[in-house]
Amino acid sequence: MPSQAFRTRMHTPRFHCPLPVSAGVPLNLPAPTAHHAVRVLRLQTGTAVVLFDGSGAEYLAELTVTGKDSASVLPGPARFPAVESPLPVWLGQGLSQADKFDLVLQKSVELGVSALTPLALQRSLVRLDAERGAKRLAHWQGVVVAACEQSGRVRVPRVDGQHTLAQWIAGLPVGALRLRLAPEATLDVAALELLAQGVVLAVGPEGGFDPAEVAQLDAAGFVGVRLGPRILRTETAALAALAALQAWHGDFRATGPIIVE
Repeated sequence: MPSQAFRTRMHTPRFHCPLPVSAGVPLNLPAPTAHHAVRVLRLQTGTAVVLFDGSGAEYLAELTVTGKDSASVLPGPARFPAVESPLPVWLGQGLSQADKFDLVLQKSVELGVSALTPLALQRSLVRLDAERGAKRLAHWQGVVVAACEQSGRVRVPRVDGQHTLAQWIAGLPVGALRLRLAPEATLDVAALELLAQGVVLAVGPEGGFDPAEVAQLDAAGFVGVRLGPRILRTETAALAALAALQAWHGDFRATGPIIVE
C-alpha cells in the first residue's frame, strides 16, 4: 500500500515555479501559475500545494494569500523524490500532425525522457516557418511543463525548436548509444548493452525515414532496432520504444538499470 506521504504528494496540486524557492520565505507565484491555481482550480487560502523549480527539488507549500489573479505561498523544506529515470534518453522525433506530436511530448515526459527535439524530415507532413515554429515551441514547452506537473517529475525535460537531421546530429552528446527505430532491423531492445551516458533515439515521421536519412543516421553511428513484428505509427513507436527501454534498462526494473561501463 502506498505511504501517506506518497498519497499526499500525488493528490496535492503541483505547480512548476521557475523562481528561486526557499523554505520559510513567502513567494508570489508567477502570473500564469497564480491564474491556474485561483481561476481554474479555484484553490483557496490555506490549501496545500507542491512547487518544483526544475532543479530536482520540490516543496510542500501553503497558499497564504489568493487574489483575483494572484497568489502567494509559504514553502516548507525542500525534498528530493526519486522520480527521475537513471537512464538518460534523448529523443529525436520526426514532426507529425499537432495532436500526434503533442501526444508524444506528453507521454514521453511521463515515460522519463530527458530531452526531445522535433525533426523536420523529408517525409514529415508538417512544415513550420519561423513564425509558426516559435509559436509551436512555446506551446510544446507548455505541454512538457504540464506533463511534469501531472506525473510528479521534478526536472523539466528540454524541448527544442525544430531541427534538421544534420543540426540534431551535430549537437548530440558524445558517448551515448545511438539507436534508430527500423521495422526491418534484427536487433531488439532487450538485447541492447547500454552505456552509462544513456541513449539517443531517432524516430521517423509518418512514412518513416527517407533512405538518404537512414544513410545519414548510420554514418553518424546509429544502429537499427526493432519493436516486434508489427508496423507502428510514429507516435506509437516513440512511446513503445521509451517504455521498452525503461522496462529492460531503466527504472521500470525493480533492480534498476543494467549498464555496461
